[in-house]
Amino acid sequence: MPPQLFIFDLDGTLLDTRRDLALATNRMRTKHGLPPLSLETVVTYIGDGVRMLALRALEGAPADPDLAAADIVAAYAAHLVVHTAPYPGVDTGLRALRAAGHALAVATNKPAPHMRRLLDHFGWADLFAVQLGGGDTPELKPSPQPLEQAMRATGHTPATSWMVGDHHTDLEAARRAGIPSIFLEYGYGNLGNEAPTRVFSDFSAFITDFLAPKPRKT
Repeated sequence: MPPQLFIFDLDGTLLDTRRDLALATNRMRTKHGLPPLSLETVVTYIGDGVRMLALRALEGAPADPDLAAADIVAAYAAHLVVHTAPYPGVDTGLRALRAAGHALAVATNKPAPHMRRLLDHFGWADLFAVQLGGGDTPELKPSPQPLEQAMRATGHTPATSWMVGDHHTDLEAARRAGIPSIFLEYGYGNLGNEAPTRVFSDFSAFITDFLAPKPRKT
């Protein structure tokens, strides 16, 4: 396979951040006099940026969603890596892709400062040629803007690029950018109405499929 660009989502794709995001969200709710939400409920609110997370988590309460979003950001920044961990096979898989000559990028709706701190914490910053988080592009996914910027920065085209994620926002962004998509079933997103190009049950299966030698056609 010629060198490809793999553009990765972060939450639910590379990292299981659910518990830390839920804790930050519930700290916001406590500040506004609201009872905590279950982990399962908060997970359904994740995926479209912190403002949408705050708006959904308020559940109609009379509070400013922008202030609530700022509360979540502050609480999350103070407790960023309490429970967060990579999914099985992610660390070795990313390094295998880089060793095979492929380019890696991150395109997440998570605020960019949090994304960069997480990449540094897990020793991944040098693996990714492009790191794009919330605030780095005018629009968040499902806009294709982050994916298009990653391609421009690496000199790749839709013909040599892939979007890898766990949520319909990732898949829609890929479709609108004209690139194929990979859906990872273990994440906490959902397909929505999108149809990914490939589907894998775990990260190692994805890596094996792309890096295993293919038999020659006769």
